[in-house]
Amino acid sequence: MDVAATSSEYLHITVTATLAGDPLTLTTPPQIAIIPGSTNPAEDDWHTGTWADGHARIRLGPGGITLTPGTYWTWIRFAAGSEQPVHRAGRIRIY
Repeated sequence: MDVAATSSEYLHITVTATLAGDPLTLTTPPQIAIIPGSTNPAEDDWHTGTWADGHARIRLGPGGITLTPGTYWTWIRFAAGSEQPVHRAGRIRIY
């Protein structure tokens, strides 16, 4: 995904959570990290997002996470029953 540094928009991450094949409704807000390296995020890298139609989302730009031009890795973690998965979700390029 390529985003202008001056843009104000949501970054969406698709999340599918199931238990024995049945979809889980996730209610605890997701945590999203956007970092410039591929190493695991530190605890203070995480930001609270929201759920919207099966996607985790977080606002980028003014009023949200402001990023300078560069390439970043996006990460997501969320509570799913007794588990808390942490996944690298992809890359974003800010120009």
